[in-house]
Amino acid sequence: MHNAMNSRTAALLSAFSAHATKDDAGTINAPPSASFGSLSLPWQSIAASLDGDASASLAAYAQGKRKIGKEVANRIADCVMRWALKNGATHYAHWFHPLTGVPAEKHDAFLARGIQSSHVAIEQLPGSLFLQSEPDASSFPSGGLRSTHEARGYTVWDPTSPIFIRAEGGTRTLCIPAAYVSWRGHALDFKTPLLRALDAVSREVSAFVNTVTGTKTCTGVIATLGTEQEYFVIDKTFVALRPDVVASGRTLLGAPSHKGQQLEDHYFGPIPPRIQCFISDVEQELFRLGVPVKTRHCEVAPAQFETAPVFEEVNAACDHNALTMDVLRRVAERHGLACLLHEKPFAGINGSGKHNNWSLATLEGENLLEPGAQPQQNLRFLATLAAVLHAMAVHNDVIRSTIASSGNEHRLGANEAPPAIMSVYLGSALDALVRAVADGKVHTVEELADLTVTAKLSARRELTDRNRTTPFAFTGNKFEFRAVGSSANCAWPMTVLNAAVADSCRVLRLRIEKKGGAREKATLDVIQEVFQQTSRVCFEGNNYSEEWLKEAARRGLSNHTTTPAALDVLGKPDAVAFIVELGILTGDEIHARHEVFAEKYVKELQLEASCLTELATGYVAPAVQSHIARLGAAAAAANQSGVKSKKFAEEMEALVRRYDSLGAAVVALERTRAEVGHDARAIADRLRPAMNAVRAEADALEQLVADDVWPLPKYREMLLCGV
Repeated sequence: MHNAMNSRTAALLSAFSAHATKDDAGTINAPPSASFGSLSLPWQSIAASLDGDASASLAAYAQGKRKIGKEVANRIADCVMRWALKNGATHYAHWFHPLTGVPAEKHDAFLARGIQSSHVAIEQLPGSLFLQSEPDASSFPSGGLRSTHEARGYTVWDPTSPIFIRAEGGTRTLCIPAAYVSWRGHALDFKTPLLRALDAVSREVSAFVNTVTGTKTCTGVIATLGTEQEYFVIDKTFVALRPDVVASGRTLLGAPSHKGQQLEDHYFGPIPPRIQCFISDVEQELFRLGVPVKTRHCEVAPAQFETAPVFEEVNAACDHNALTMDVLRRVAERHGLACLLHEKPFAGINGSGKHNNWSLATLEGENLLEPGAQPQQNLRFLATLAAVLHAMAVHNDVIRSTIASSGNEHRLGANEAPPAIMSVYLGSALDALVRAVADGKVHTVEELADLTVTAKLSARRELTDRNRTTPFAFTGNKFEFRAVGSSANCAWPMTVLNAAVADSCRVLRLRIEKKGGAREKATLDVIQEVFQQTSRVCFEGNNYSEEWLKEAARRGLSNHTTTPAALDVLGKPDAVAFIVELGILTGDEIHARHEVFAEKYVKELQLEASCLTELATGYVAPAVQSHIARLGAAAAAANQSGVKSKKFAEEMEALVRRYDSLGAAVVALERTRAEVGHDARAIADRLRPAMNAVRAEADALEQLVADDVWPLPKYREMLLCGV
């Protein structure tokens, strides 16, 4: 225990002595625009450097209108390579998103043999290798889509997401965003179905808009996204002493800190200098990568922070969020910090989410979810709103499944994040309008008067308040999907959400056309019907309340509190039929995702349980034994002196009782681990409670054992020291 004590003390002293690595007193930062996108290359920039025919071919390819010939592909690749070499890159890689949830890349040098002599090296990037690469597919999860011996897979350049150069460790690598499919054509990644969903949005939503407006002016629709990213930052030296954080990204045990978030002084508080330095470096790197990061602030819990970008087209936004998570982790390392993206790294305080601010816009630049000054007269807005409500009502359980993970299971409904029940918050003004339309009444949305702050100051009131307890909230001219977990790849929830809305637009368009007669009346009739039929998913109150749980059950809304229960909807053909019908995923591909996500849940929980057993037996138990020995020696010394202490006996009894309870809980945990095997439902229902029982005993012992023999960094140290 002596070495463990010294290690923890050294980590604590190191954290306390750490400081910002920049002098902030006289620093003047360059504006973001000075470096923005310097390491990013969108297809439009490539096209601008090509001649007319090649430029037109690339534009047509990016818009999905034609394939690229060999000669044009070579010219595009050569243009990209020259840009990369100019910016210091030596290698290139297709950057893709397998179902592991972690971006993947295989680096190849631009190196090639000279034409005249094999002893002469040149740089070369053939168009064929630029457009398509072949990583080994055998080691990525496929959910049964391929056999063990079928290893071939293809990564295919996605021109709609900017190429970028990743700088790390003194090297630079050209990264080519790519979709990833098997030899048989199955989607093995998160990007491919997202791209298909966005195609469906453009096709179905634009047709719907043209039907509603009686025009053909809407030539296409894009989905937009701005993703708020929450994360924790702690000193890296603490992580080395926490096997649970190393293995799972979260603490599996730990008594609460005396000072947590109860004073509510961290939220929007001054950013500590060391963290400000770290965040500034993160932002500078993201600016160069073309990620339009805009906001930074302290979040609710100590050591918790948030960054958020300006909205972008969904596909680019998802890639940029994955890049943001990568940059956060890498830059933290350089600052002697660790960035924790797990949804619940610390028990008892705020967890981390990824709020997805989503909307729809025409190619002409008009936001379809902009109410305007008179939303009651804005037929296009009301129709789009009806389609979104229809999607949330009809495809409620499938949308819920997209946020299901072992990490998010800790967070949802824990009075810090929305519950697992999928409902929609519209705000009082819009809710009143929707109810009036549903009842066939005329309703006028009046602009609210400004708030008087003082005799000289006033504040402009929005039409609606904010509801932080809801999973899906209307926030002025967009919806905020607040239930996505902080570690998730947001491409999957965005795939299903966009697919659901595309499907609803298709359904509502057909209903309008079937009614016949005057277009505007037919549209209003369908909107009225939808507002009536979808009222069950609209809720304006406190989603944390017990009353809502009962009311939601009465309305027939599902409350899947565990990941396996939420994922089971992917195994119901009727529930996921719209995804198949829209050509986004086949039935086999959906089944594969069910298998992959469930298997990941099983492996993560089994890993955590194994690690928790090691912590309890290899760290906590020896610390308790040392304290018992110390207490026994002190009691013996007192007895030798003729002093009897009732307190010694009480402390010893409490320690031994807890120690025995810990041992019994560990035995029960290991027995349960063996019994549940790979049964996801059993793991959720039995293994999780068994782990909680071990933690309860360990956390109680932490508060009884002398501080100098406790081997693991404590919550108060990790959350409050060094950051």
